[in-house]
Amino acid sequence: MTLFGSLGDGYVRRALLEVVLLGVLCGAVGVQVVLRRLAFLTTALTHATFPGVVLASLLGIGLVLGAGLFGVLVVAVVAVLTGTRGAGRGRETSSVTAVVLAGGFALGLALMSTRNGFSRDLTAFLVGSVLTVSPSDIVATAVTTVCVLGLLAGLRKELLLGAFDPGALAAAGYPVRALDLVLLLMIEATVVTSLPAVGTIMAVALIVGPAATARLWCSGAGTMTAVAMVIGVLSGVVGLAVSEQWNVAAGGAIVLTVAAFFTVSLVARSLPRGESAMRPAAQEKSVGRPTYS
Repeated sequence: MTLFGSLGDGYVRRALLEVVLLGVLCGAVGVQVVLRRLAFLTTALTHATFPGVVLASLLGIGLVLGAGLFGVLVVAVVAVLTGTRGAGRGRETSSVTAVVLAGGFALGLALMSTRNGFSRDLTAFLVGSVLTVSPSDIVATAVTTVCVLGLLAGLRKELLLGAFDPGALAAAGYPVRALDLVLLLMIEATVVTSLPAVGTIMAVALIVGPAATARLWCSGAGTMTAVAMVIGVLSGVVGLAVSEQWNVAAGGAIVLTVAAFFTVSLVARSLPRGESAMRPAAQEKSVGRPTYS
């Protein structure tokens, strides 16, 4: 059964709407993650959020709500330990990020081992299940998407300046630490929103992959953002179609599609094109290669 042939099923329509919203959200936020080299920090946030899911299950509250609240705590800890400014840069930040990644995930597993009977349900949040998303999950994704896109648009100039020249941003009088904290919270909100669909493990691929692919083709931030959102949506739709056609895990199919887009783009960009393939090595050095800011 193909994807369009199964649109009559309510769960398929919900899954399709969810992956479209997530494609837009993750693509837009992923551009900031890639430009600031925060992929490792984003990975740490996805893993460190897992204890919130376990605590929410123990307390009997919503799992996504628990992940969100714990995620805010994790962001606050990272911001305090790294001084927030220049998050993602430097040896100190890398060390803090590594500790948060390992410690957070280990805490989740330790909490999960304290009780029996619900480990299977919580494990689903590690890989997600887009075909079982509820209407409330879709509403949460839609609200998060609107809020995050609004913040990205409103702070576009400041965020771009902070990504390329944080020193100039500080010299201009902008609150650098506050802006970095807002960005970390947006990344965490995106991670938490992605949990029901792709889980804590694969959320980082949906955030970083489309943006990294777009950067291979685009030099402008605006164009890069638009292309990243398109790739994110296409990855979700194609992955869902593959899942329906061949009865494979939807989350895995979506992430594999993201990886395929990136791999094909990377290979295509590395191929010699036109006259550049015949240009002498000395001339190549004098002309130089295009760079991405």
